Amino acid sequence: MQRIIIFVNGELPDIGKARAILQNDDFIICADGGTRHALALDLKPDLVIGDMDSTEKEDLQELQNEGVAIELFPRDKDETDLELAVARAVEKSPRQILIVAALGGRLDQTLANIALLSDPRFATLDLRLDDGVEEILFCREQAEVRGGGGDIVSLIPWGAPVHHVRTQGLKWALNNETLAPERTRGISNEMLSDIASVKIGSGLLLIVHRRISRKD
Repeated sequence: MQRIIIFVNGELPDIGKARAILQNDDFIICADGGTRHALALDLKPDLVIGDMDSTEKEDLQELQNEGVAIELFPRDKDETDLELAVARAVEKSPRQILIVAALGGRLDQTLANIALLSDPRFATLDLRLDDGVEEILFCREQAEVRGGGGDIVSLIPWGAPVHHVRTQGLKWALNNETLAPERTRGISNEMLSDIASVKIGSGLLLIVHRRISRKD
């Protein structure tokens, strides 16, 4: 199916930039309190899922009246609302899943949201966090970053060294090199043009892409 957008109850630093990454045919899932971001963007969710401890009752009632699907889970559960939302999204076999407003606020939630992307079950999916300002994804073999010259790209080994790292389109190129999780060598590289590519031989590499502000 088409792309799925999952709104989470984190921070949305720039609502205009968030709006710019949306498409008309996106399927919208809100993980509980992420409903507030969808409504702020004048979007009608296709599904709201979670324990509903963060969604305004009035908003939830209005969405129910409009026929929006609501999946209610108990507050005492083993998964976060985001993990439930991702599971539903995966069932629909979309071409891409973007998780919006998953950063900021509580540090534990932010770390858990990033860690969720590393689940081996999602290895073949195009699953990433993106709020219009920052984009986060994992590279398992190869990955492409689309942005613009001067954008910041950081490469962070996830839990273990990443070997045979090769990059194209970044200011400080890596050529069959090893990045270690306890070292900071991969931080704050810069894109030279609109596309940068990363390839690795082994390991799991976290890519953080921060878009810089540009004048129109």
